[in-house]
Amino acid sequence: MANGQIMWGRFLVASSLLMGAAYTLMATTTPTEEEFYNRLSPDLKAKVDAVRAQRAGMSQPVKEAIQSAGDDERVVWADDLKKAK
Repeated sequence: MANGQIMWGRFLVASSLLMGAAYTLMATTTPTEEEFYNRLSPDLKAKVDAVRAQRAGMSQPVKEAIQSAGDDERVVWADDLKKAK
């Protein structure tokens, strides 16, 4: 090849290998959500559990409001959903 030309084949192979190595490194070093939770201290686990319970409790009224809004034929604005709580 000429001196000024880029060797596209080598570039493609090298960049593919680099991306593959980076993805493999990320996949092997990033903990799963369960592993991360298990490594938390007991007080942080309690806080996480409290937040999860709070989110689970709040989602039910919102689901009901969305379901009732879907049954109705009129246009529903965000203010109407806030009033449903």
